[in-house]
Amino acid sequence: MNPNPQIFDVIIVGGGLAGLSSAIHLSKYNLKVLLIEKNNYPKHKVCGEYISNEVLPYLNYLGIDVFSLGAQKIKRFELSTPKSKLLKSNLSLGGFGISRYVLDHALYEKAKSESVQTLQDIVTNIQFLNDEFSIITKNNSTYKSRVVVGAYGKRSSIDITLERNFIKKKSPFLAVKTHVKGDFPKDLVALHNFKGGYCGVSKVENDVINLCYITDFTAFKAYKDIDEFQEEVVFKNTYLKTIFKNSVPVFEKPLTISQISFAKKSPVENHIIMCGDSAGMIHPLCGNGMSMAIRSSQMASHLIIDYLQGKITSRVVFEKAYQKSWNNEFKTRLKVGHFASKLFSKNQLAEVLIRILNGAPILLQKIIKQTHGKPMVVK
Repeated sequence: MNPNPQIFDVIIVGGGLAGLSSAIHLSKYNLKVLLIEKNNYPKHKVCGEYISNEVLPYLNYLGIDVFSLGAQKIKRFELSTPKSKLLKSNLSLGGFGISRYVLDHALYEKAKSESVQTLQDIVTNIQFLNDEFSIITKNNSTYKSRVVVGAYGKRSSIDITLERNFIKKKSPFLAVKTHVKGDFPKDLVALHNFKGGYCGVSKVENDVINLCYITDFTAFKAYKDIDEFQEEVVFKNTYLKTIFKNSVPVFEKPLTISQISFAKKSPVENHIIMCGDSAGMIHPLCGNGMSMAIRSSQMASHLIIDYLQGKITSRVVFEKAYQKSWNNEFKTRLKVGHFASKLFSKNQLAEVLIRILNGAPILLQKIIKQTHGKPMVVK
């Protein structure tokens, strides 16, 4: 452990969308920021790769033009049941498709250009003592700061160290993601249900189709491998069968992630400001987790700046303000996402719901709005 650790205003643990966005934002206010990320850039991640247009004003403020990176504009939405009954709708706000490989890398390069200090290492412990954080890494280095942002994703060994409630419970969900080349409309995002799960489909840059599905691990392990599971379960949805069978894989093999938890998390844990999936996950059936990550980074950044500039005079007030902002913005989204996911997990009920929603487009638009935010205001 180094006897004279480097001191920063803010240390961000995790370099995904939330962490990188916060780093860029904070650096614009001449704060000394360290971002610690365990992986190299660029890197593919298990993700739906659809983002609501609500984040465009903020990404532009950060200096990121997604369309110059090849993002596909998305205006339409489709949802199907396991029996392939289809629901169609326009997306009033719209969105875009872009891979995490491209977007995260662009944000990383922007962060470096804004004088954010970056470090490739693994955080093993976060200690808080005398109103100051100490970050200990795998390489046995120590860094100190007044504020720490936790933006390390869905689950981490840090969650175990912090004894967070959600990490103590087993989660049954597994996600599989791949990129393929094939025929699929550029302006469409689709969510196709199958028994025990659902798959998101949309185009990203370079005319590539992103396929990302989530399923119950217990159902999955009844089959010998991914190929057999897809043949026997996923392809019972004729839309998914057509897409998979008529496309060519870009990846050598699919990416997978297990133990995905949609359990409630706290936005503040041991004085750490949690952002993105570290603070809470929306069911992929409702999409938009990427937008939530970016929006949470803006909320956190505004309050961190006010706190470090003395406009917020105590840590207690600072933490309560973030908790309140996070709940006001995301609590309803998460509830609607959880409720919708539960309904569509019941196959017979899903068929009835599709019939109802097909006859009530206004109701469908209302549900979509509940899982999306208004365009972000840059201030």
